[in-house]
Amino acid sequence: MNLDKFDLAILQVLQRNARASLAEIGAAVGLSSTPCWNRIKRMEGAGVIRGYTVDIDPASLGFMDTVIVHVTLESHSDETLYEFGKALSAIPEVLEAFLVSGDYDYYIRIAVRDTRDYERMLREQLYRIPGIRHSKSCFVLRRLKETLLPIAHSG
Repeated sequence: MNLDKFDLAILQVLQRNARASLAEIGAAVGLSSTPCWNRIKRMEGAGVIRGYTVDIDPASLGFMDTVIVHVTLESHSDETLYEFGKALSAIPEVLEAFLVSGDYDYYIRIAVRDTRDYERMLREQLYRIPGIRHSKSCFVLRRLKETLLPIAHSG
């Protein structure tokens, strides 16, 4: 899909505040509400806008720690990768999982309440997934940067 400067400007506004009104979006990008609405619907239909979410503070729900887990699998067959991904998707504490190049096969970001909760999740869920050869865990001490996509519009 070709995006013009108005589409990119709309995406910037929505990325900062997905609850912005059409009037607010229009004022920010220099269009009236109807063209903004049409562009948003077109981008939703094309899959550029995948959905709208709420950014919840994990600590407010008791998830005080974030853990990054590096995992190496025994096999790299399509079936093994598929089954591992499917098993990860069933673990609620797994926030993100990336199949990566390098020394490990996966980087997994996990939210836990504390170290005991992490130990329980490892024992009861992660280590029950067949095919894990090796894993390494790193507790996040502090988030240094959280950012939005670097959307720049031309013109």
